[in-house]
Amino acid sequence: MLSLVLALVLCGWVARRLGTGRVVAWLLIASIGVILAATLAPRPFGVESHPSGSMTCDLSRIGPASLATYLRFNDPALNIVLFIPLGVALGQLDRRQHRNQLVAAAVMLPVGIELTQALVVPLGRACQGGDVFDNLTGLFVGLVIGAAFHHGMRSVAPGTGGQSGR
Repeated sequence: MLSLVLALVLCGWVARRLGTGRVVAWLLIASIGVILAATLAPRPFGVESHPSGSMTCDLSRIGPASLATYLRFNDPALNIVLFIPLGVALGQLDRRQHRNQLVAAAVMLPVGIELTQALVVPLGRACQGGDVFDNLTGLFVGLVIGAAFHHGMRSVAPGTGGQSGR
């Protein structure tokens, strides 16, 4: 909830800085907040994968899971869904410099999250290599959706320069 409220407070300022509409700015801020809350909030009972407080990361899956895995309501599917809104927001940014920088940061975000989960043992989170792939898949899907929507809106409203969302 805090992420959504903070996004409401900051969306005007972020929209002006990025040269985009308030809705896109709100989605960008809110999606980052939800991602951080969902992945870095401490778990109440800890994780057994941190033997005696050492850093560990499950690298048994680097790459996609089976299609059947993604079609169930489980962590891999939720990891994809979690990053789609961020990709949608980034795909709608007009200014190439901002978009490229933010996409690069978004690509690094899953790695940073997994490293944090591995290093900050008190969070009780498990670092999993497959999560990085799933998060990046969601980001890519969102980017495609966002860019397609943005391109479609520009072709529907010619002469607006993509500014119709303001």
